[in-house]
Amino acid sequence: MAILIDGKAIAAQIKEELKEQVAAMKADGKNVCLAVVQVGEDPASSVYVRNKKRACEYIGIESRSYELKEETTQEELIRLVDTLNQDPQVDGILVQLPLPGQIDEDAVIRAISPKKDVDGFHPMNVGKMFVGEEGFVPCTPAGVIELLKRSGISIEGKECVVVGRSNNVGKPMGILLLQENGTVTVTHSRTQNLKDVTCRADILVVAAGKAKMITADHVKDGAVVIDVGMHRNEDNKLCGDVDFDQVVDKVSAITPVPGGVGPMTVAMLMCNCVEAAK
Repeated sequence: MAILIDGKAIAAQIKEELKEQVAAMKADGKNVCLAVVQVGEDPASSVYVRNKKRACEYIGIESRSYELKEETTQEELIRLVDTLNQDPQVDGILVQLPLPGQIDEDAVIRAISPKKDVDGFHPMNVGKMFVGEEGFVPCTPAGVIELLKRSGISIEGKECVVVGRSNNVGKPMGILLLQENGTVTVTHSRTQNLKDVTCRADILVVAAGKAKMITADHVKDGAVVIDVGMHRNEDNKLCGDVDFDQVVDKVSAITPVPGGVGPMTVAMLMCNCVEAAK
């Protein structure tokens, strides 16, 4: 039977460590503050924002909330971001994605100061990650690395396959696995004979955005499977990109959905906030 990698428990451990750090910083007179900006009322975004605020409250990070109307213009949003960039009390800025159609997400990401870019999406931080310099790393891929390390799963020398090449998860995931000395292949919608590639993986990270696309014949016996996907099935229950029931008996370790990667994304965002304050 596969080991279930418990993202909730590992995220809780990280939050406890951060709570101590934040308390020590407060004792030295330094507050930690995250500004969260949400445009419109996308239900999934509202859930994520609520989880982030809850995590801030638990750790002792001040969270400032900016809830803007759906029809907010790009200029108005960038003006707010600029104000937050200039505010010495604000350590981290998070603009919740996706944004309404009238706003260019890339322009907004570039408007955030790289020093306050706790999502790790600014091109300057992406470049630093690429060359191995210190900077903010996107929270989901960082969370996957932390899950593997804290579960005692070595990456060095392993055949690692990433399914998906998005800028926020797939591409940075490949870079971070490479930095841990994994041998990395990144697959995508144009990859031919996907099963042949994924069946080579000692560590398979799936971030394709397609429910239950990875089945038992995509994985080799004893592989470690990390499922980044999040969907609702026909019964309205949460499921991932991996068909968990098919795969679980074939692998050595796997993340469940929910309770795997999701909690880690929020925990790593909190880590970035504390780093920004330091």
